[in-house]
Amino acid sequence: MFVCIHGSEFLVKVTISGHPGSGTSTLVGLLERKYSWNSLNGGDIFRSEAKKRDMPLNEFGDLCREDLSVDKSLDQLLMDKMKNDNSIEIFESRLAGWWAYKLNLNCKRIWLEVSEKERASRVVAREGGDISNKIDENRERMVIDEARFMSLYGIKPQEEEPYTDIIDASNLSPEQVLELASKIIMGE
Repeated sequence: MFVCIHGSEFLVKVTISGHPGSGTSTLVGLLERKYSWNSLNGGDIFRSEAKKRDMPLNEFGDLCREDLSVDKSLDQLLMDKMKNDNSIEIFESRLAGWWAYKLNLNCKRIWLEVSEKERASRVVAREGGDISNKIDENRERMVIDEARFMSLYGIKPQEEEPYTDIIDASNLSPEQVLELASKIIMGE
């Protein structure tokens, strides 16, 4: 089992990151089942904070875009969990790898790379719609998110710097991605 060392504590940890539609949630679910691990998705923190504020998700999302300090506070909550919560082995968010890297957590940080067309196809299969429209929507979302991450932190999620491993999952089944990720995590 891969052990992540932080201070004198021994924590099992891996971060899973990728663009929307890259299969991060699918991989996390498979890892949870295979190893009986727990995970935290950055989106869970977002939903929890919206609930605390008694706000619908879309309104809370608007607030985050308008007030970047709210977005920063959510990222800080995720980083605090990464440093201090021994019950979570997997952290999933587009910036989880960056946070582990910046916090000097000695753990595997995996980025799932998936082609734009394949990501759009996966979103269409899950939510319906048209592939060309989803490609356009994904591009627009990436531009907006990248500008926000650059403004807040001076980083792009997909930069290779923070990741220990990159899996090109464009043409792989979820089981093949799990097999590769498991080998990375277990140091095989």
